[in-house]
Amino acid sequence: MASLPYRTALIVGAGPGISASLTRQLTAAGLKVGLAARGTGKLAGLVAETGAVAFAADGTDPAAVATLFQQMDEQVGEPDVVIYNASARVPGSLLDIDPEEVRQSLHVSAFGGFLAVQQAARRMVPKGQGAILLTGASASVKGYARSAAFAMGKFALRGLAQSAARELGPKGIHVAHFNIDGGVRSARRPDPEDRPDSMLDPDGVAQTYLDILRQPRNAWSLEVELRPWVETF
Repeated sequence: MASLPYRTALIVGAGPGISASLTRQLTAAGLKVGLAARGTGKLAGLVAETGAVAFAADGTDPAAVATLFQQMDEQVGEPDVVIYNASARVPGSLLDIDPEEVRQSLHVSAFGGFLAVQQAARRMVPKGQGAILLTGASASVKGYARSAAFAMGKFALRGLAQSAARELGPKGIHVAHFNIDGGVRSARRPDPEDRPDSMLDPDGVAQTYLDILRQPRNAWSLEVELRPWVETF
């Protein structure tokens, strides 16, 4: 299998699940990894296991994101790969949902993605190389009832990916959006006993991210959908 053409990665919105699997696989491939989250306590075990560096940052604040990237530059190295995993769900009826909670959800799911992409691009464009991966969901393409805030944020993130790919791709930067179209397995959310393998395996999802990072530039993917074999379209 081809090695990754990158040396450093920053995961914004890091936590258990997909982010943890990505950290393990990226470090196993030889990359130095930075992890950003509002609170880093939840990352202590992963940091000890992988040697990743954790940064506390509010991904919705422009100054905080600028500081995060500067700290990454100084402590780990300018990121060759930036992965945006943050999102915020605010379920509720359109009649009753709190507008301020919707505003915050949009900041996390979409505006924070823009801030990360902007900082990443400023570092990657001068080098003519890099990769920016944005984690979406079923809500990126399907707006469900009682999930307007999440759908708006994920639709916006997908639009950002499309726009960024068209602007940055010709400059040597691979931008890809991942539609995680199904539930992701975790210790608290295992497969139902009567439906084995009916949820996405975070290790399998991470493997797909690394496969995308190995693509040659004459065959780059922009839109990638991942779903368990029993998921309905």
